[in-house]
Amino acid sequence: MAFDLDMIKGVYARMEQRITAAREVVGRPLTQAEKILYSHLWEGAPTQIYERGKAYVDFAPDRVAMQDATAQMALLQFMQAGRPQVAVPSTVHCDHLIQAEVGAEKDLEIAKNRNKEVYDFLSSVSDKYGLGFWKPGAGIIHQVVLENYAFPGGMMIGTDSHTPNAGGLGMIAIGVGGADASDVMSGLAWELKMPRLIGVKLTGKLSGWTSAKDVILWVAGQLTVKGGTGYVVEYFGPGAESLSCTGKGTICNMGAEIGATTSLFTYDEKMAEYLRSTERADIADAADEVREHLRADEEVYANPEEYYDQVIELDLTTLEPHINGPFTPDLAWPLSKFAKAVVENEWPERLEVGLIGSCTNSSYEDMTRAASVAGQASKKNIKAKAEFTITPGSEMVRFTAERDGILDTFEKIGGVVLANACGPCIGQWARHMDDPSRKNSIITSFNRNFAKRNDGNISTHAFVASPEIVTAFAIAGDLTFNPMTDKLMNEDGEEVMLDEPRGIELPIQGFDVEDAGYQSPAEDGSQVQVKVDPESDRLQLLDPFKAWEGTDLKGLKLLIKAKGKCTTDHISMAGPWLKYRGHLDNISNNMLIGAINYYNDKSNSVKNQLTGEYGEVPATQRIYKAQGIGTVVIGDENYGEGSSREHAAMEPRFLGVRAIIVKSFARIHETNLKKQGMLGLTFADPADYNKVLEDDTIDILGLTEFAPGKQLTIKLHHADGTSEEFPVNHTYNQQQIEWFKAGSALNIIRASVGA
Repeated sequence: MAFDLDMIKGVYARMEQRITAAREVVGRPLTQAEKILYSHLWEGAPTQIYERGKAYVDFAPDRVAMQDATAQMALLQFMQAGRPQVAVPSTVHCDHLIQAEVGAEKDLEIAKNRNKEVYDFLSSVSDKYGLGFWKPGAGIIHQVVLENYAFPGGMMIGTDSHTPNAGGLGMIAIGVGGADASDVMSGLAWELKMPRLIGVKLTGKLSGWTSAKDVILWVAGQLTVKGGTGYVVEYFGPGAESLSCTGKGTICNMGAEIGATTSLFTYDEKMAEYLRSTERADIADAADEVREHLRADEEVYANPEEYYDQVIELDLTTLEPHINGPFTPDLAWPLSKFAKAVVENEWPERLEVGLIGSCTNSSYEDMTRAASVAGQASKKNIKAKAEFTITPGSEMVRFTAERDGILDTFEKIGGVVLANACGPCIGQWARHMDDPSRKNSIITSFNRNFAKRNDGNISTHAFVASPEIVTAFAIAGDLTFNPMTDKLMNEDGEEVMLDEPRGIELPIQGFDVEDAGYQSPAEDGSQVQVKVDPESDRLQLLDPFKAWEGTDLKGLKLLIKAKGKCTTDHISMAGPWLKYRGHLDNISNNMLIGAINYYNDKSNSVKNQLTGEYGEVPATQRIYKAQGIGTVVIGDENYGEGSSREHAAMEPRFLGVRAIIVKSFARIHETNLKKQGMLGLTFADPADYNKVLEDDTIDILGLTEFAPGKQLTIKLHHADGTSEEFPVNHTYNQQQIEWFKAGSALNIIRASVGA
């Protein structure tokens, strides 16, 4: 039986009328993404066309999903809004705070004790305000959502950048910051710039060692980490229909790595089969009745170049396995060329750890394909030469895989099964290593491989591949190994080869689970008490940010000029800092500690203009704040790439940074800055980045006439007494300007309900 079936039927009931109206307004056939977007307008039936890439649009999402690290701040903000219950179905998933160290059972026990205060807070808030609560060990948010909540044609927002995983079930699912989630849970519209569209036509069929993961690894290589920014990526064609539902989810999940707003697939039989297999036949039946509305119009498929802003074609028959990395998920290497790249670039050839799982690749099919490789090794008397870890995506996947002997197959070659959680994928990994400074290589079936991402070690070269390729590499212990062509020496001194992997899309005996880990909210939450200890170092109630003072900002100091890639991991690291996700003051001590200072090529080392001394970024900023001095952060291209974590915007806001000025922003981070009342500005001329000097004092002029499309002016006062000015751009609309003036979007919500 599906969750929220009446809501889903309501979405389907109004689709035809809204899509028909949209088709008339737009004046042409519609893509799948357009049908879903136009049928979820806050205004109801569309009355005007919204220009892609320009028009800001208010939407009405069907549901909200939050993982435990981001849910803390999202729910702390929601509590400030003064609403008695969430306005749309919403869930919390405890998957981020479990550290991988020795194995599932012990790691989960430690996490429950270590994070009891946070889990109790999230559980009680969920009880009080009507949210579904998935306990620690229940699984990774995106796999649990795919199994329980995603539905074709729906719209969901989630406080995690890999929320688009639900596109594997034909859903518009978009990663957002907690402030956006708070708005929707409070019953307000959710704003998004109407995305542009990339169509990816898939033909042919995968075979052998190639899997769905290789599709998105190839696409990432084509589009790069920012090539999808501002776009919805829509997959279609006979090749798309041949992919399993969870394989589609893998592709949509990693669309976050190209900066895409979201990705999705057309509703088809593979999705219907998955819905029925996960006890949601009622949703499959309902979707079948509106099937024509869950796919693009036929004219679109016939002439895609006329309807998408960009079209890419891929014949799956020609695709070979890919390995992406190191240090960026868009450095794509076909398997046949990877060994040469390893040698030529002098990357460590010896593989130390292979890790499979994560929200991207932890389905039953993923487990079976990897297990088919591990099983061969066991039968051919080969043990894994590298450490090998396995992370099931949910308790349902884990329980079913254990029942079917899959986990035992991994353990026979030395594999260690970790808890159903994010673990090493997000830096929650207590890695056992003799010398953390030593250059080393790991390979994962995860989604991101930024420096320090998995184990906190800048010397770790992390590569991304499919679970079956990772398993083969872990068995070989060598990055120059090619499982399609190379032989291995077994324990008996015999040369053997690994056969092509075989997988099972859906369990033959069906899925099974004893306790999925779900807790439904209290029927009446009005009497539930949410307690936050004032002395807690993990949870802290929020105070409203101050409103804009009504003047231009003058006398600001440069805090840091970040050089090169500056992701949300650089701005607000995960790993051990996850424990402070509900305590804004404490977590602000990691603000920008990973960013590289342009002037000395060091991280966490900036000049204090008041003393002339160098110090840590957060400590230096706290000194400025104590003196009532605002600051500016300067950044490079695609600033804020990566996770949806709004802490990367809230920390600078809390500590007194007034503006972030960069060459370009990643979408989610720019929105998060706006929501928190920050100025997110871009150089009109990227070369002006070079004009900013280490000892500059900075004015931001034109704020008293702040208006959509109107440039602001930056005036630099150099230490030698000279000054210069240049224009900066912004993308604020009138509503977002009001957020800035009020001090944050939340301040406007609070005022509207008299809280």
